[in-house]
Amino acid sequence: MKIFAVGMNYILHNKELDGALYKPEEPVIFTKADSSLLKDGKPFFMPDDLGRIDYEAELVVRICRLGKSIPQRFAHRYYDAVTVGIDFTARELQRKLRSEGKPWELCKGFDGAAVTGQWVDMAKLRDIQALHFRLDRNGQTVQEGCSADMLFKVDELIAYVSRWFTLKTGDLLYTGTPAGVGPVAIDDHLEGWIEDRKVLDFKVK
Repeated sequence: MKIFAVGMNYILHNKELDGALYKPEEPVIFTKADSSLLKDGKPFFMPDDLGRIDYEAELVVRICRLGKSIPQRFAHRYYDAVTVGIDFTARELQRKLRSEGKPWELCKGFDGAAVTGQWVDMAKLRDIQALHFRLDRNGQTVQEGCSADMLFKVDELIAYVSRWFTLKTGDLLYTGTPAGVGPVAIDDHLEGWIEDRKVLDFKVK
């Protein structure tokens, strides 16, 4: 199983991160180790030595068939379910790596950094590009997004990633986070929603 993720895919988050509204020329793709996957409501254990850890709530799509160099017009056939996930980020380490022009895997791919919620069949939802989602922290909404605001749409991302990687059943694609990211702390309770469905519920230890 491979875990792909997209950076800087919501313009207001780009301003939040870099102080400017901009769209990258191409999707910013990085990967997470399979050992970073955290599912089934299991708690996230704060790393001891990575400094500040930020939540980044995102829509995650699940690949359902084998594909390579997929045309964008057929990309919708290659995923069958969606959920809310958390792309946990060691923020101070990320800033250091970015300033040095180094890859992001160390700050994004550590154990537990790829949280997924319960999967919702695409047949039960409307257009993938018209989904509202949110993250609550200790009962307060801290992030809200709509997939309509993605700079690169899901089908574009599937087509783009599959130019370099063969997609396989069970692979995951984190599609980017909207504005509102922030730090987590021990004993935080995080809940994620797609429309009116709660699909994510876990605690930080």
